[in-house]
Amino acid sequence: MDAKLLQILVCPVTKGPLIYNKTTNELISKSARLAYPIKDGIPVMLEDEARRLADDEEVA
Repeated sequence: MDAKLLQILVCPVTKGPLIYNKTTNELISKSARLAYPIKDGIPVMLEDEARRLADDEEVA
């Protein structure tokens, strides 16, 4: 994930920062508890495409 792109992108729901999870290849919004997928190197920043984080799922 490009570091400059990560600095620009924000969660479309909360407008908060995102954390790149290299293991799952997702952008994580801690405040919204959503994980946005990255498909073919392109972040999919749609709430409907995001995965809800489980209550017991750790967010770095």
